[in-house]
Amino acid sequence: MDSAPLLGSLYVAVAWLAIALLALISPGNAFFARHLAFPLGALAGLALAAFGLQAVWSPAEQMTLPLGLPDLPFHLRADPLAGFFLMLLGSVATGISVYASGYFREETAGRLALIGLQYHVFLASMAFVILADDAYLFMVAWETMALSSYFLVTTDHRQPAIRSAGFLYLLIAHLGALAILLCFGVMHGGKGDYTFDALRAAGLTPLWSTVAFLLAFFGFGAKAGMIPLHAWLPEAHPAAPSPVSALMSGIMIKTAIYGMVRVIYDLIGGVRWEWGILVLVVGAGTTLFGVLYALMQHDLKRLLAYHSVENIGIILLGLGMSMVFIGFGHPAAGALGLIAALYHTLNHAVFKGLLFLGAGSILHSTKLRNLNDMGGLIRTMPKTAFYFLIGALAISALPPLNGFVSEWLTFQTALQAPVLQNGVVRSLLPLFAATLALAGALTAMCFVKVYGIAFLGRPRESGNAAAPAGGYGHDAGNMERFGMAWLAAGCFVLGLFPTSFLLMLNRVGVSLTGQGLSNEALESNWLWLVPTAAAQASYSPVIFLIVIIGVTLLAFLLVRHFYHGRVRFADPWDCGFPDQTSRMQDTADAFGQPIRHVFGPVFLMQRHMPAPDDRAPRFSLKIEDRHWYLLYLPVARLVGYLSSKIGLLQRGRISIYLLYSFLTLIGLLVFVR
Repeated sequence: MDSAPLLGSLYVAVAWLAIALLALISPGNAFFARHLAFPLGALAGLALAAFGLQAVWSPAEQMTLPLGLPDLPFHLRADPLAGFFLMLLGSVATGISVYASGYFREETAGRLALIGLQYHVFLASMAFVILADDAYLFMVAWETMALSSYFLVTTDHRQPAIRSAGFLYLLIAHLGALAILLCFGVMHGGKGDYTFDALRAAGLTPLWSTVAFLLAFFGFGAKAGMIPLHAWLPEAHPAAPSPVSALMSGIMIKTAIYGMVRVIYDLIGGVRWEWGILVLVVGAGTTLFGVLYALMQHDLKRLLAYHSVENIGIILLGLGMSMVFIGFGHPAAGALGLIAALYHTLNHAVFKGLLFLGAGSILHSTKLRNLNDMGGLIRTMPKTAFYFLIGALAISALPPLNGFVSEWLTFQTALQAPVLQNGVVRSLLPLFAATLALAGALTAMCFVKVYGIAFLGRPRESGNAAAPAGGYGHDAGNMERFGMAWLAAGCFVLGLFPTSFLLMLNRVGVSLTGQGLSNEALESNWLWLVPTAAAQASYSPVIFLIVIIGVTLLAFLLVRHFYHGRVRFADPWDCGFPDQTSRMQDTADAFGQPIRHVFGPVFLMQRHMPAPDDRAPRFSLKIEDRHWYLLYLPVARLVGYLSSKIGLLQRGRISIYLLYSFLTLIGLLVFVR
């Protein structure tokens, strides 16, 4: 049956493909790609957000396209879950595309045409992943998404480090895709077709359900960036252009969350509490690992990439709690955990997209990515500093911005633990909630470091020869500022009006679990957010904002009345130095030193102490990811060893190859009947 949300979403995806082709083959492609492609892509994103929002409130609708293979046509579906992610994709892509129209404007015509092609194919492929209603279309769109994003990551492919980052990303992406393909094969079981309706009706045994869950968790987790499959994120995000980094971190890794929720809650069904425990353990480890390594980073984009790892962990904490409650027969508490996870999915897409755009403006203006080279940028980039501050406050989960709401809902889910019958599991949930609290505090510390070092203080003496002296730069252009303003407004809207989004997400929860929030939660007015019951917990972001504004104004008036004109200005204490220079300011290394001491065993640190006779002594510290040495390098060495042995089969002699063919034929005659 055709429907307006489904048809409209399909048209938007096709429009993105058309924009991609026009950017490449239009006779005036330089003008089109530079001035029209990205604004048109932003308008298409806005339309997709509207159709997605409509799909959340509409019955599920399906459609079969006259495309694909003869016995495997493409199937599409728009339901509340797909509608929510389409809304996320469209709304966030709108701001990023507007920003990209200003960011890429100085590129050469040929390079810009290729970027426009890959960028809009990337957007369209993500839309088709969400709309897919069969395993065939899903995998085609999934691989298209991986390949188009790979080409975007390797835009500056002449640099060996970027080629290496792109290869690592593509390798892990294809390992995840293989696991997803095997998951669909397990659910199919050699019966029926590959439509999602057939997979829902497969009726798997508990053993095969668990196998399908593990394959889905591994496959989608590789794309999402959970540990130990996170290694591509801190490599690929710094390598990609900043709007692409914003798309990948803000939206692409959320398609992995979509796939995880779709397969586990919808296609497999029968969620078990043991699955939830595994998701919780991985989520807690991912959260702590991501934030601890983010605190140690100097590269701003690499730091943001590790925070993406952390926030994927927070989302997994919500999903894990949801699975535990559903598995123990408490679907209402499970629905709350699912809503918290999905709310944080949307929140992270908005504020992480904003932060990557802010980092892109800094890089575009100053050519700097190393925090130790930055300083005083608030003077030359005040508007970028303002928008970056909003994103920093949001990711630090400070009210009344959006990051606080979803993390607060996750805490409220953990507080439902007393309803569980299993004492061990009941005692574990508060520990996982404590992990989230610790991560929130460390995130706030990390962004105090980032904002204080990059934007405040004095300009530093940059060691980057390509950067202007002291890291000075100019503020972002109009289109770039508009894109950041769009996402900054999203941080406020999602934070100040959570009850409206709670109603929307409740529709998603009901469609997946058959159970929603309590009537008291749904009937609360826009001023108060009530997740379960008002007697247990409630939160009003608007009143919180009014209190903040009131206290600030009162303090300002009191200071003006009692101290105005009486304050004596004097130079601060200079620690015995005759002149204050930028060298006296804290560096990123110094700021993270307490964390390095407390969590030392977590990090793999290499210190270089200068020799006593060095004329220019300089201490250096390098922090590396232990997973490289514990997992990736041993696997790489094993693959290299096996490849060298298998390579012995290729002797270059035709007689040997004929012998292989003869032995293969004999084997087929013996074993195949």
